[in-house]
Amino acid sequence: MSADFDYAEYVRVFNTGDDEALIERFFADDLEFSGGSRDYQGKDGLRQFLAWAHDGVREVIRLQSMCRTGNRLFVEVDMDFHASKVRDDFPFAKLRPGDSITVKFLVTYDLNDEGKVRRLQSMTWPAGKGVTSVPRLGGSATQLAAYGAYTAAFSAGEHERYSAFYTDDVTLELGSVPKIEGKAGIVGFYTPMFRRVREGLTVHKLLADDQAIFVDTTSTFTAVEDAPDFVVGALKEGEYIKVRVFVFYTLRDGLISTIKVARAGMPETYAADGTRLR
Repeated sequence: MSADFDYAEYVRVFNTGDDEALIERFFADDLEFSGGSRDYQGKDGLRQFLAWAHDGVREVIRLQSMCRTGNRLFVEVDMDFHASKVRDDFPFAKLRPGDSITVKFLVTYDLNDEGKVRRLQSMTWPAGKGVTSVPRLGGSATQLAAYGAYTAAFSAGEHERYSAFYTDDVTLELGSVPKIEGKAGIVGFYTPMFRRVREGLTVHKLLADDQAIFVDTTSTFTAVEDAPDFVVGALKEGEYIKVRVFVFYTLRDGLISTIKVARAGMPETYAADGTRLR
């Protein structure tokens, strides 16, 4: 019988997205990994695979069932994949920022005497087949990863995808313009703005539960063409403005129902080369 293997802790570390910590803590040096048509050897092989699989995609385990016989562990998991970039090569579906899919996996782990995984095998079903679901946003690991996909979709100007995180009657309060009402109203506000100015979001702190999300973030507004009348400040093509903001979202059934934004600092304007202008 091998040393103890704490699968709950394995899942916790896996769901942080820290692949290096996962590999070093739970896998043997002589690992053999087989997943469908792909076979890898050793920790470096697993690193290679995870670097490819997780490039712009957060993967989150939701355990469905588990049993253990001696040194072999069998698990059924619903695996959520949340995209933050275009991945046309992703094996289960072509993904764009903001997309999420769920795939059912059956996985076996063979353990060595030190409780490390020496052999890992997985099989999958088509995306969406036989899987469970959870509300899109909230405080769980997969819901926090989904929020990351939301911000990526917003920054990429994927209007159809980021608006899928809203209720139909969502409201947005920016302070600098009158309250914007409805999913269509928010998309109607950002669509023409993003033709001239793109907004990127850098999250510094995030707190979330099933009712609300609070984020401390920096918004970076970059002009893709001259925008002398931009509401935050006049910009020439290539210039950008950074401003620290607090954003409070309320949730209803896992979707955003209100958004309130408050500035937490003064806007700073930079030239395209990073020189501070004002």
